[in-house]
Amino acid sequence: MTGEAHETMNGPGVACCTPSAGTAMSEEQAEQVTPLLKALADPVRLRLVSLIASAQAGEACVCDLNEAFDLTQATISHHLKVLHSAGIVDREKRGVWVYYSVRSEALSAVANLFTSASLAGASA
Repeated sequence: MTGEAHETMNGPGVACCTPSAGTAMSEEQAEQVTPLLKALADPVRLRLVSLIASAQAGEACVCDLNEAFDLTQATISHHLKVLHSAGIVDREKRGVWVYYSVRSEALSAVANLFTSASLAGASA
């Protein structure tokens, strides 16, 4: 909408909306959180994070995760690798099995993404 149309609709000198009182996300903050959001932007990966986070011991064996999906082990491993590379899950090898746990600070960063307090705290 052009400035001319704006003045016609709202009258000269009348603001179209109330200015934001919060602090907007910086370019650096957006670049830091983008890998997390990209990693979570897949239904299988969202379910994997949910399964791991809800596991009774706070961690889940890859063998249990494989059973929850009608996908190949290689596909599940790929999704877990994406989540690990993005810093969403940690992994620990025990013998032949790998156990995954959710990094709570990664999920907190996503959960608090648009709150002005977290943005202000992240820039300090």
